[in-house]
Amino acid sequence: MTQAPAEVSKARVIWGIGRRKTAVARVRLAPGEGKLTINGREVAEYFSEEKDRASALSPLRATKQEKAWNITVNAKGGGRTGQADAVKLGIARALRRADASLEAALRDGQFLTRDPRMVERKKYGQAGARKRFQFSKR
Repeated sequence: MTQAPAEVSKARVIWGIGRRKTAVARVRLAPGEGKLTINGREVAEYFSEEKDRASALSPLRATKQEKAWNITVNAKGGGRTGQADAVKLGIARALRRADASLEAALRDGQFLTRDPRMVERKKYGQAGARKRFQFSKR
C-alpha cells in the first residue's frame, strides 16, 4: 500500500505513520527550523536513552534535513524503543512524501522498511506462547 508523493508547497503539512511492535507514531512535518516534539515534550526529554534518540533522528541525519522541518509526533503503545523505531519509520515516510528525491537515501539506510516482528500470542490451553504444561504419562 504505497502512497503517491504529495505535491509540496512550503506552507503544506506532511503526515507519516510509523509502527513497530505495538507502538504507533503519527508524525507531522511542517517547514521550519528543526524543532522536534514527541507527545508535547522535547526529544531529549522524551527519549532518555541515546540509542533511542539516535534511532528516531536517523532518517533526518541520513538525508541532511535536520534543520528543514518542524516535527510533531504523537506516539502511543509499546515501550520506548518500539516508539523510537515507530518515529523513525514515520519520519522517513513523511520525508519521502515531502520530497521524492530523498527516497534513494532513505531506502539505502533501510528507513522505509517496517520491522514485521511482533510478540507471539499465547495459545489456548497452554502456559504461554511456547511454554507448555508439564506432560504426565500416568
